[in-house]
This record gives sequence, structure tokens and C-alpha cells, in this order.
Amino acid sequence: MTWLVVGTDAVLVVFVLMFAWLVMKLRLRAFLAGAGVVVAYAVSEVVKLVVQEERPCRTAPSLAECPAPGDWSFPSNHSVIAGSSAMAIWAMHRTLGWVAAVCALAAASSRVIVGVHYVHDVLAGLLLGALVSWGIAVLLKKKQARHDDAPTVVLSRLG
Repeated sequence: MTWLVVGTDAVLVVFVLMFAWLVMKLRLRAFLAGAGVVVAYAVSEVVKLVVQEERPCRTAPSLAECPAPGDWSFPSNHSVIAGSSAMAIWAMHRTLGWVAAVCALAAASSRVIVGVHYVHDVLAGLLLGALVSWGIAVLLKKKQARHDDAPTVVLSRLG
């Protein structure tokens, strides 16, 4: 395994650590944003079953071990996870979001460099992941706004 292969998986660990910190700080909001990553991954699995694109490592040498046949290339799951994580983190914490965006681009790029994905696989993965997380962030913001706009009822003590 090359450092690029290990690095791609290490970036996913960085996302987990960022989410863990945000969950401690923001609790439910961070948990729900993280759930968006799971939704994005599930959507990407459905797309893979529909598209069924072979990986470039089936016809050309690669730096990483080529996944088993039936593990389709489009879209890149690593890129979906990276894109959705980066968008979710950015929606909660701008500074960490920029770090997450750089990590997402690095993770996606490494999948092409090691030869297990095409460029369009990782671009589609980043976009799909980011869009799903963005959509969930918008829904969470609307729900929070409705909660903030709700009238506050104050009961006075009798007696």
C-alpha cells in the first residue's frame, strides 16, 4: 500500500474526529449533519447499482489493490463521504470547514492518482455528497428557525 492509499483512509478518520468534536460542542445538530453523510453514502450505492461502471484498475495498472468485481467505480464512495463530510462540517464551523474541504479534495484526488477511479467518478462523488449534506443543512436551519420563532410561554407562579 502506498502512502496515498493510506492517506485517503486517514482523511476519513480526520472527518470522524472533526464530527466527534462538533458533536460534543453542538450535540444534536452535529449528529444530524453526520447522518447526512450516511444518507449521501446510501444514495451513492444506489447510483452505483444503476450505472455499474468498471474501475480503471481493471484495464490498467494501479498503485492500490483493485476492488473486487461488482464494486463499481461511479461515483466514488470515498469522494461522496469526503464531499458530504466537508459540507456538513463547513455548515457548522467555517474554520474546520475549510480544513475539511482541503481534505476532501485531497482524498478525491488520491483515488484518481492511485488508479481506482476516473476523474468524473470523484467529481460526481464530491458533488453528490456536498449536495446531500447541503440539503440536510438547509432543512436543519429551517427547523431551527421555526423553533426560534415559536412563541415563548412563561407561566407565573401562583401563590
